[in-house]
Amino acid sequence: MRRRTPIWARYADAQLLRLRFRDLRLGTPRRAALKRAIRRLRAELAARDIRLEPHFWFSEEWFSPDGVPGIAIPFYLAHPRLERLERRMSRSVEGGNAAGLMRILRHEAGHVVDTAFRLRRRKLWRQTFGSPTAPYPSRYVANPASRDFVTHLDGWYAQAHPTEDFAETFAVWLAPRSNWRRRYAGTRALEKLKTMDQLMGEIRGRKPLIRAASRIDPVATNDLSLRDYYRRHLQRRVDCDFSLVDRALDRGLTRVRPPRARSAATRRAHRRAEVCLRSMRSELISHVMAHSAIDEYGAEQLVQLAIERSRERRLWLHGSAPVRRAAAEAVMRSLVRAALRGETMRFTL
Repeated sequence: MRRRTPIWARYADAQLLRLRFRDLRLGTPRRAALKRAIRRLRAELAARDIRLEPHFWFSEEWFSPDGVPGIAIPFYLAHPRLERLERRMSRSVEGGNAAGLMRILRHEAGHVVDTAFRLRRRKLWRQTFGSPTAPYPSRYVANPASRDFVTHLDGWYAQAHPTEDFAETFAVWLAPRSNWRRRYAGTRALEKLKTMDQLMGEIRGRKPLIRAASRIDPVATNDLSLRDYYRRHLQRRVDCDFSLVDRALDRGLTRVRPPRARSAATRRAHRRAEVCLRSMRSELISHVMAHSAIDEYGAEQLVQLAIERSRERRLWLHGSAPVRRAAAEAVMRSLVRAALRGETMRFTL
């Protein structure tokens, strides 16, 4: 039997934003793509003989609460209409494609395993990742050149806190064909992955110690309107410190909008920086890797940050195609030099 399409799926954005979360009446995940990803995660855990099946519910954002071996999924992944709204309001959808969705699920599964088997109480956990009771920051500082951490989620998220370091390391360890021994050879991150391998060997085939099925902050009982949620969410984005990225961009890009040109040749000499950087994405990633010790995923992150900030600040590139390419490469080299000097970027959690 076909499920009825919710009435709000036909609402315009303005009408949809007036609804409260509880008005959406979101229950358990039913969307096909989401159910496939959850089945895949459970299969990956089973393949490692980790006897754990996390439970799932919809909330405002991704998280796995302390003391609860489950995963909260952001509401916008419940339905394509909500995903379109999220893309319009936030310019991106975290977990909006199959690969990105699995990366996040594996990360959150790391928190679940940590909770379910009380791993953070172990001396080996603390010796490897640090103190799990360290204050959780509202912002964290990331060094893109560091090889002490795995790179998995955006923003070098393993550097945010010891518990995130554990979850990111678990995600890399769990992913099929991640080839982590070769990828992280000779780094501190490899030692963490070996520790993860040891910890997972110790719980293999065992039943979890904690099996609570609580749902923390579900949208089903949330009276916040979507409008108020996005107002708060966008303010967090504004509060992020992208000064390092912006300084590098300002060396090669401009905020000066070109005058309206009549000839096609003149118009082709002016391009939005976002469009140019996106078209050169693969070449710029290779360029970053060729001029630094930053790995492929770190290079992808630097290029993506440059693209996003160019779009948000409405920057332009002027000149012929070779001139624009040279300017884009110079921008990325500036970011690389800053990273290798130990300069940092700040991210809001």
